[in-house]
Amino acid sequence: MRGLVYVFIGLLSAAIAVAVYFGLTFTPIQAVLAGLIGFIFALFFLQRKFQQRDIMRIERAIEDLSRLLSTDAKAGKNLSRRLNELVDQEPTQRLETLEADISVLGTVVRQLAESLAEMEERQRSELSVSTYDQASGDKQVVKDEQKEIEPVIPIEMLRQALGEDRVIHHIYPIITLPQRRPHGYDLVPRLMLEDGELALAQDFMPISGGEPLIAEIEALALVDAVTFVRRALTSGEPVNIYTPISTATLRNFRETERIISLLDANRAVVEYICFLIPEVQWSSLSATENEIVQDMVKKGASFSLANCRSLRLNYMELFELGVRSIRADTARFIDQPASYTDFHTADIAAYVNRFEVDLIMTSVASEQHILTLVDDGVGLAQGPHLAGAGPIRSDFINNNTKRAAKPRLAGR
Repeated sequence: MRGLVYVFIGLLSAAIAVAVYFGLTFTPIQAVLAGLIGFIFALFFLQRKFQQRDIMRIERAIEDLSRLLSTDAKAGKNLSRRLNELVDQEPTQRLETLEADISVLGTVVRQLAESLAEMEERQRSELSVSTYDQASGDKQVVKDEQKEIEPVIPIEMLRQALGEDRVIHHIYPIITLPQRRPHGYDLVPRLMLEDGELALAQDFMPISGGEPLIAEIEALALVDAVTFVRRALTSGEPVNIYTPISTATLRNFRETERIISLLDANRAVVEYICFLIPEVQWSSLSATENEIVQDMVKKGASFSLANCRSLRLNYMELFELGVRSIRADTARFIDQPASYTDFHTADIAAYVNRFEVDLIMTSVASEQHILTLVDDGVGLAQGPHLAGAGPIRSDFINNNTKRAAKPRLAGR
């Protein structure tokens, strides 16, 4: 900026020299001297202006510095006062007050933990006391204590039927809502009697003392499931099959080895096969049984938990352990949802699905059940009102071609 000013001053001096040379008829030397004199006066005036401006700038800087020093002095004074106050205070008294506050807080937390433990214990006792039995048609499900009933068919007759290959499997559909299309099928065992009729599972599955026979039946179910899925894939109709499994099989080393070998040899169809295990047995698996389950998961197997007592589950952990679906009783879910979950019934299905786990409602007994489940966003259901168990198509599995008989309750 100053360079530009100097240029203008030079031009002004030249203009003065030219003016006095031509206008006042000065000699060239006199014109040059006049121009130099004008140039010197202009420089002097300019220098004075610059000097005054610098002096004003320095004065403003000194004023600002004085204000800052004054502010720092005040802050130092306040800091000194606060330090003096802290020095005058007694630290022992302050620590005693803090310890008293912490003690009161610890007491409150302990009381809260005890109250929560009592509430959880009360809920568990209520859930263990109240169970539900299935009713038919539009009758309500009545709360009752479940009692295990010994089967009417003795173990010796079941062992003989297994030797004669008279244990077969029917399929029990799982239906999508609201489309009401098949999503998958449960394999349910049936026993062919000598007169050609079929006995239901509760008539021949042993309660105690027949674990080897249960393990053998469940291993045969997996064989039928593999055959069924292979035939379905061949015909272009892939299906999901839920095959039963229990701790009786998981504790049987020979049958577990057989199942793992079968899974390893049929990796192409394992994704369509899911093992159905009661939730109470899943929760009580031992360390050895858990290792077997994880070996099955590594082979591609998945699991579905049946008869869930509660929906207050760690679904992230269940998914990591290979669980892909859980099942709950429809009547209990609708009539007393608080016994299942703390969520609203319209939110629980979406919450479970968030962890890539399906919620399947069982024992659907009426059209009102279906409407309620659809309103709550439940997408999968099973029950006698939707479809009953029936024989597998003869072109899907060989050993059912000659075994289409009407199921009945044997001896009941």
